[in-house]
Amino acid sequence: MKRRAFISLLGCTAAAWPLAAGAQQPAMPVIGFLGAGSPGPFAPQVAVFRQGLAEAGYVEGRNVTIEYRWAEGQYDRLPAMAAELVHRQVAAIVTFPIPAAIAAKAATATIPIVFNVAGDPVKLGLVAGLARPGSNATGVNSFLAELGAKQLGLLRELLPTAARIGLLVNPTNANVEGVTKDVTTAAATLGLQIDVVQASDSREIEAAFATLVRNKTNALLIGSDVFFSSRRGQLATLTTRHSIPAVQNVREFAEVGGLMSYGTSLTEVFRQLGVYTGRILKGAKPADLPVVQSTKFEFVINLPTARALGIEIPPTLLARADEV
Repeated sequence: MKRRAFISLLGCTAAAWPLAAGAQQPAMPVIGFLGAGSPGPFAPQVAVFRQGLAEAGYVEGRNVTIEYRWAEGQYDRLPAMAAELVHRQVAAIVTFPIPAAIAAKAATATIPIVFNVAGDPVKLGLVAGLARPGSNATGVNSFLAELGAKQLGLLRELLPTAARIGLLVNPTNANVEGVTKDVTTAAATLGLQIDVVQASDSREIEAAFATLVRNKTNALLIGSDVFFSSRRGQLATLTTRHSIPAVQNVREFAEVGGLMSYGTSLTEVFRQLGVYTGRILKGAKPADLPVVQSTKFEFVINLPTARALGIEIPPTLLARADEV
């Protein structure tokens, strides 16, 4: 009797196994988010990224998990962080800016990468072409590193008698040579002298401004770099303290007290990152998703800062500004 009862119980249990297996919920996909900056200053952009994901049907904590890695401006940490996400076997890696994209690309040739880069992704070796990336990477070219000539023109229009312009760059950024070349070439056509100063941490930013003051620099162009975006408050304070009119490529610089900003709308960029990531989670291949090229640019002027610097903004600049 005991043997028959055991066999009967075993049969019932075995019959229940397929039902239990069918009732299991599939594991949520995990997205790796690799940022070269700090989480605080980029919280608004991350929120917009999540909105883009939601447009594609994915909500963090409900049907997708996001693992964040932030290098805090220390770009040499990015390769190890990218390798960690690859080891975690995430479904996709979202990166910004250029150093993070390069680190992720070096870490994996199979896991999809969705990037936001400021320069040409073809020249950076991330994709074979813009229309058909042909690899495991695609994303958005925000052109932030390619706007130096335009920003220099705005400074010249603001200060027509200025002859000496400072250019602040981060020597650890992969795009530093391109940014420097573009600005110096544009300066030569305008008859301007460019003083290049470098900084990769807060202490070096202070030292760079001491150099600008010593050189009697008339104005400052802050090069495209996520570390500088993270330190926009410090930069705005120093430009006012030392009476150096400055332009940066993110509108948040003007919002925290900087004089002017001209650059791509990061809101649209990060929304697109979310949308593309969602499409990849649904099965789209990065090789077939064209690189999106930003078309929306913002010009912002801070009038209280202009008054503090004793500068009168020309009516032509005020008329072209998207926000004053």
